[in-house]
Amino acid sequence: MAEEKKEQWLNYLALTTVIFAVCATLSTFKGGGFSTKSIMSQSQASDEWALYQSKSIKSYLYQMQADKLELDLVSLPAATQQQLSDKYHQTINDYRAKVEKYNQEKEALQTKAKGLEANRDEAQIHSHAFGLAVIYLQISILLSSIAGLLKKKLVWLTGVLCGGLGLIYFADGFLVFLT
Repeated sequence: MAEEKKEQWLNYLALTTVIFAVCATLSTFKGGGFSTKSIMSQSQASDEWALYQSKSIKSYLYQMQADKLELDLVSLPAATQQQLSDKYHQTINDYRAKVEKYNQEKEALQTKAKGLEANRDEAQIHSHAFGLAVIYLQISILLSSIAGLLKKKLVWLTGVLCGGLGLIYFADGFLVFLT
């Protein structure tokens, strides 16, 4: 029985298919990692914003209480006002100090939450690029498989074009140069 001569392009088909498969696997792994980072950053940012909101509520309550004490002090009879003035002013000053403390804490929380949101956004960009890479690399693997079965070079070249696009997105997942 005569040995069937193997066409040279089939060797390249096998090599490109392996390269695309490895890159697709790495894209899936890296995309999943960035997706997880995005979710974690969003969760942490949400926690910071919730804490920010609680500080806002506390600040508002102390501000209202200080304003109420000032109004109460003014409405007291003059004799009573003189007796309680120091106590009222001390309490009002304490409340105002707490309002200022909460406002400073809110600024720090806001900065941290915005930083976490920036991390989330960056991770989403990477994850999206890796996701597109996986799609194009999987299509190229599929077309290469079909080309190998049918021995159709044109189908393989179409797969190589898809794979090339997948490799561009794979590189973009690391370097972010397309956005």
